[in-house]
Parts: sequence; C-alpha cells; structure tokens
Amino acid sequence: MSAEEKLRAALQNTEEKLPAWRRAFHERAEIGWCEYETTYAIYEALAPLSFKLYTGEDVAKADSRMGLPATDVDEAYLQAAAKTVPAEFLASIRGGHTGVVAVLQTGQPGPHTALRFDIDALPITESTDADHLPAAGGFRARHEGSMHACAHDGHITIGLGVAHVLEALKEELAGTYTLIFQPAEEGSRGAKSIVDNGWLDGVDQFLSGHIGIQPLAVGQVAATATQFLATTKIDCMYKGTSAHAGMNPHEGSDALLAGAAAAVHLQAIPPHPDGITRLNVGTLHAGSGRNIIADQAKLEIETRGETTALNQYVVDKAVDILSGAAKMHGVTEEIQFVGEGVAADCDQAWIEEVKRAAAASERVIEVLDALPVRASEDVTHMIKRVQDNGGTATYLLFGTPLSYNHHHPKFDFAEATLSVAVETLVRTLLEATPRQEKAGQ
Repeated sequence: MSAEEKLRAALQNTEEKLPAWRRAFHERAEIGWCEYETTYAIYEALAPLSFKLYTGEDVAKADSRMGLPATDVDEAYLQAAAKTVPAEFLASIRGGHTGVVAVLQTGQPGPHTALRFDIDALPITESTDADHLPAAGGFRARHEGSMHACAHDGHITIGLGVAHVLEALKEELAGTYTLIFQPAEEGSRGAKSIVDNGWLDGVDQFLSGHIGIQPLAVGQVAATATQFLATTKIDCMYKGTSAHAGMNPHEGSDALLAGAAAAVHLQAIPPHPDGITRLNVGTLHAGSGRNIIADQAKLEIETRGETTALNQYVVDKAVDILSGAAKMHGVTEEIQFVGEGVAADCDQAWIEEVKRAAAASERVIEVLDALPVRASEDVTHMIKRVQDNGGTATYLLFGTPLSYNHHHPKFDFAEATLSVAVETLVRTLLEATPRQEKAGQ
C-alpha cells in the first residue's frame, strides 16, 4: 500500500467515528474549568493510542489560571461528573484541573509540532426547537444552562480525529507531535496557564483553528486568520452600606447606583484613532430588595483592541471610570482581571503549505489565503510564544453554513466539515513535517 493509500484509508476509518464523537461531546457540554466529563472522555478516546497523556496539574499552571468559577468547579459539575467519571480519575482533576495534553514521540529526528483544540462550552440554555438538530436528534446538552454554541464540540472531535490518523501513520512520521486539548477558552482564561506550564516551549510549528466564524461552504478552508482582537475580561465588585430606603436612606451607600453610573460612563470611552477598540458591559447584578439601599453590585466587563496597546488603552480608561464611580457614590471597589488575550498574526508561509497539502484532497474544494476573525481568542498566547521562540504558527478556519451565529441558542454547524478539518490538518502536518521516506530515512 502506498503512503497516499494508507493516508486515505486512515482518513476514511476515522471519518466514520466523527459524528458520534461530536454528538457525545455536544451532549455533555461543560463550561470552562468544569470540563470533568469532557476531560475523561478525551482521555478514554486517546488511551489506546501511542500518545503519552498528561492530565491534572500537568496541563495548566495552577496559579496562572484565570476566571475560575466561584462554585461550579467544586459543586454542581463535580457532582454530575461523579456519575460518569471514575473516582480516582476525578480526584486527579478536581479543583478545575481539566484538559488533556497528548504527546507522540516518533523516535525519529524532526520538528516539534503542536496543535491546540479548545474543549469548553458556554453558559447558554440550548434551544429545544424542532428545527435545531441537537434537540431533534437527541443530543441536546444534558447540563441545563451549558451549551456548545461555539463549535468546541467539533474542535475536540477534530483533535481526536487527527490523533487517530497520526496513530495509523506513526511508523512513517518524524519528530514530535503535541496535541493540546485546552480548557476555558471562552473568556480567554485557559491558554496562558498552559503556556506558563511550558507546553509551547521548544515548539517549531503550531496550528489551531475554528469551525465557522465566517459562513462558508463545507470544503472551503482559510489557511490563515487575521484581525485577532486583544482582550481583557474584568469583574468589578462594589461594596456599599445597606439601609432602609424609606426611613434612613441617608445612612446607606448605594452600590447599585455606582454600578449603574459605571455602566453608562464606560460606554463613553472615546474610540482611539489608531484602530478598533471595543467595550461591553455584559452583566450588572445588584441589590437584594426594592426597599433596601443596595450594599453590593457586580459588573462583568470586557474590552478589546486591534492591538494589545489599544486594548490596554481601553482597560486603563475603564479602571479609572470604575474607581471614579465608587468614589462618587461612597462605596469601595474590587477589580479583578479574569481573562486575557493578546493580538497576534499568523505566519504567511502557511498559506502555500496548506494549499500544497490540500491539493490532493477530494474533501477540500478551496483554500483561501486568509479571513478576518474580528474577535478575540486566547490561542494568541500560544501563537506568540511559538513565534517569539523562532517557530511559526497559523490558525485555520473551516467552512460551514451558519443559520445562526456563534453564541446563539440554536447555533449548529455542518458535521461534514469535521472530516474536511481532519484531512486538512493531517495533510498540512505531512507537508510541513516530512515523513521518514520523504526525509530520506
């Protein structure tokens, strides 16, 4: 059997498994740092292969993790996971130590290649409408209030597919392959802690990607992505003094008014002439009753910028406003930074690499040079670390029609794009990382 025939057979064998994997991960949707069942399912799927698997505190540096949920990490999701995850394994990832890193050492000299696949869901209640495939097909999310509304269930599946194809080809490969199944991408909370744990050090080539972002046909692929926005996620807690709203309101310090003033004034931060800036107040929760001066308020805020410097401009202005609102209403403020993504660019050399790799594919119908993201992704921490150490990196986009946009309760994607993504990534790896026979070994 020729190398091409062996590759095609491996792709075909893996393709048959992809829809079932995707639907199982969609059904067990878990938010960031709570992906207990998801982590175990990834581990189970990879355990029979030749990869060395790392879990628990080996994955992410504990004190670098950002935005851990206050209660979910040790309560509701842990209880749910205990029904399906063996106790010994669950104990090893308790406290939000989710995610898996899988390393394949081929034993032959060659570059170190890393790929990243995000695994978390969003705090969204999924649609029950009959025209929503997961609901109609019986794989709607079991954890009410959590949903894979950004295709991460597909990304996990692509990662497993890549692992299984590499396994089938392992005798012909050279170098090292590291597959990172990353927790807590939503809110830009997880990647930095994996970088800080050293997983991107010594990596020569890095690839990641996303299903959708722009509506495309299945089979269309963008070799690189542009316009990653740097971002900072901010929580601000105001603490005031409660009082009777009728008899002695003058004795209170109203945290609700501080929160409301901050929310309004934050929207007035001037745009910067050097590029795109964004700010959004996503939530404001305050008070405990209509006849009580509110003694607490919490805002969840995010900033974005076309560059890291532009994002910092918005952050600095936002902090000034949050502090000013506290002083204006006689309350105290506690500001926490709970997520972060930097700006980054893909290396242009990957465009021709992907095009050459996809030329032999019957699943890929077109390779576009680049498409804009116009949003934030904490994978940029990984891209920057690899590039700063002399390696190259890219972020691909895999086409699918989009009836509903990302983060919508009826978001879904065409499952046929899963096999397109697996084949594109594997062929690109083989193009960029020569097989032994191509290397003359």
